[in-house]
Amino acid sequence: MKVINNDKCGIIIKSWCENIDDNALAQAYDLSNLPFVFKHIALMPDCHMGYGMPIGGVMATNGEVIPNAVGVDIGCGMSAVQTNLAGIDIDLIKNIFSDIREQIPVGFNHRDKPMDWDGFELAPTKIAVVDRELESARKQIGTLGGGNHFIELQKGNDGFIWIMIHSGSRNIGYKIANEFHKLAKVTCERYYSHIPTDELSFFPRNDQNHRDYSYAMNFALAFAKENRRIMMSECKEILNTHTSCEFNEEINIHHNYAQMENHFGKNVLVHRKGATRAYKDEYGIIPGSQGTKSYIVKGLGNPESFMSCSHGAGRVMGRKQATRELNLKNVIAGLDKKGIIHSIRNQNDLDEAPQAYKNINTVMSAQNDLVEIVVELSPLGVIKG
Repeated sequence: MKVINNDKCGIIIKSWCENIDDNALAQAYDLSNLPFVFKHIALMPDCHMGYGMPIGGVMATNGEVIPNAVGVDIGCGMSAVQTNLAGIDIDLIKNIFSDIREQIPVGFNHRDKPMDWDGFELAPTKIAVVDRELESARKQIGTLGGGNHFIELQKGNDGFIWIMIHSGSRNIGYKIANEFHKLAKVTCERYYSHIPTDELSFFPRNDQNHRDYSYAMNFALAFAKENRRIMMSECKEILNTHTSCEFNEEINIHHNYAQMENHFGKNVLVHRKGATRAYKDEYGIIPGSQGTKSYIVKGLGNPESFMSCSHGAGRVMGRKQATRELNLKNVIAGLDKKGIIHSIRNQNDLDEAPQAYKNINTVMSAQNDLVEIVVELSPLGVIKG
């Protein structure tokens, strides 16, 4: 970890990112100059440029909330479960994946019929955006989405096959984020708030929009967690139509959210955007890319990172840059050589090539004071949205 403290900093920045890019660093400087931030800004080793706040950033405030410091995929996160299978062959994986694709909608696809979930009955429908999106959300829950979301089968160095899922709150989280960012911009303009950029527009404490965003965000968090649970349940059922196996307890965590926590003796609102909570002995999941290893970890409870760690490998190339610059044949050949069932088929798929991401080994080495590795997972096959 290195400390950044120069004339661009309002408060100090503590970075576990060895080679932070200039754009992400500029965003971290903006965060550090907000008038209500607490103690310091923490940058995880997978840090890269986001919208307003860098992805892989952790920030605590005195209660103020910034919608863009949570992000547009509220509650995006990971789930993973260990099976008691010691091995699985490639043909079986292909059959399992065929059934998963048939049962779990991916990309922009929704379910044909609404899904039942008790959480829908508790939705804060007095908030207009939630009320508008609720019926659509009933068909989106239990769906994967696109981009970097995935379902993966992996072999652990514990000797067992694992299932891992990466997904979030789908379109309802996106709509909530955008709606409240617009409201935050209006609020900051009304009060002539002193912020470096309107991308960091916020709601002050005790503001009604602050309360409404918190209710909506927490609903999206619950939706995202249930979204992953449903997909994991269906993956388990599919696995059991092809094998007879048992499953360990599921890990299901967020890495895009804000919540009140106590740090350095004070109750503060911690924003984690592309960062995983890593309290002492708390289980976490840090995925690599579809060609590299992922990790089940335990937190070390390091106070300097606000008890956080990375949420993944982190991008080293933008999506458009990757599709322009990477060689399709070389990327496919590299994945095929490893025997991985992957999702790279054409030039547009290169935005999710392993080469578009940071070296996961470097990322893990940089945070050995934040987490300890419990299980190392090697990819066998992946479904991408």
